[in-house]
Amino acid sequence: MGTPALSAIVLAAGEGTRMRSRRPKPLHLLCGRAMLLYVLDALGDCDTRRAVIVVGHGAERVTKKLQENVSAVDLDFVEQHVQRGTGDAVSVGLTAFADHELDGDGDVLVLPGDTPLLRPETIAALVAEHRSSGAACTVLTAVMDDPTGYGRVVRAADGSVHSIVEHADATAEQLGIAEVNTSIYCLRVSELAPALRRLEPQNAQGEYYLTDVVEVLSSAGYRVAAVTVDDPGETQGVNDRYQLAVAEAELRRRTNDAWMRRGVTMVDPLRTYVDTTVELASDVTLFPGTILQGACTVGAGSELGPDTRLVDCSVGANASISYTNGTEATVGDDCVVGPYAVLAPGCELAAGTRTGPFATVPGDGAL
Repeated sequence: MGTPALSAIVLAAGEGTRMRSRRPKPLHLLCGRAMLLYVLDALGDCDTRRAVIVVGHGAERVTKKLQENVSAVDLDFVEQHVQRGTGDAVSVGLTAFADHELDGDGDVLVLPGDTPLLRPETIAALVAEHRSSGAACTVLTAVMDDPTGYGRVVRAADGSVHSIVEHADATAEQLGIAEVNTSIYCLRVSELAPALRRLEPQNAQGEYYLTDVVEVLSSAGYRVAAVTVDDPGETQGVNDRYQLAVAEAELRRRTNDAWMRRGVTMVDPLRTYVDTTVELASDVTLFPGTILQGACTVGAGSELGPDTRLVDCSVGANASISYTNGTEATVGDDCVVGPYAVLAPGCELAAGTRTGPFATVPGDGAL
């Protein structure tokens, strides 16, 4: 018997009012990429057949952005026209599944679209435990020093998960539980659809909670398992600008660490900002205050900074650029640019060019 098919449902329909932005929350940028793309990256260590994106607020913009970006996973889009809770959102997501899929032996991951720090190995471990335990549902949980606001994981006597109680609906005893729900699950598709039909909006928010599926399944005699994430910060959602900045700082740390391990020197990583869309060759040196955004590429041996910002620029090998701003510029091998230069969009510096200080290079050719 083969491995069951694995799909994903990503919940990205929320308006994100706390972001105070006209941009749909899933499209807010982190290190140069839309937040939702990082969630899809987390599926990279699983053999995920396709991901169904449940869209709502800004549905057309979210769909267009994801279609513009190449994904290793096939994408389907369904729209939740009225936001009535996570349970309703997953029900909408299941409309993308054919009847034979709903009745088959496949599994489905359910993930929020605002958890950009998720690591692929965490999701792979969740799927592995789900399949080895034979559970109908496996919940990714976290142990929090301060679980305020999170749904509490209520365990049965045998250690399985009995239910998840939202903070607003929890008793005083349940509020003392430190293990919380991360809103990330792996479920058997054949058990999910019937369980969703049994949900009732009998809670403080008057919504259909996906968390109630856990108690529906456990009460019906199905096993609900759990995997506890090592780093609770990995599962944190992004709901406002402060949380966006915290997530960006962590992604930047991971990005810088990866580049340094690949042979890039960062004199002060805490003051070096490199988008995840940037490509650096070996022996590049980045001095403090360097900001590289968009589709920048930097050749081997080049030195950038201090206090240099380049956007969508191509820099050749063994170039030196200091105290400079540039956008959509091309800098050849062995060039010396700055200090205090401005590279206008479209400018091209031939190999070996020296701009001198305070130069402004127009966008109509090389100096």
